[in-house]
Amino acid sequence: MITVLFFATLKDRAGTRRIELELTEGTQVRQLKSLLGERFPALRPALGSCLVSVNREYAADEDVIPSGAEVALFPPVSGG
Repeated sequence: MITVLFFATLKDRAGTRRIELELTEGTQVRQLKSLLGERFPALRPALGSCLVSVNREYAADEDVIPSGAEVALFPPVSGG
């Protein structure tokens, strides 16, 4: 079981701040994004560019999500 937290506009698109999901062992961040896109279609446009952290450390698409992890999704941030 993992906890997924949505922040800023992603929270609005998902319609919730957090969910809990059961993942199979070895699930990668990219697979979680795909699963979230199926469950929350309004998230799809943002999932390709969102930032993901796993247990408060930035994660790449190929990173494996451990059981019990806290996964947070943030929309891309631009600045100057």
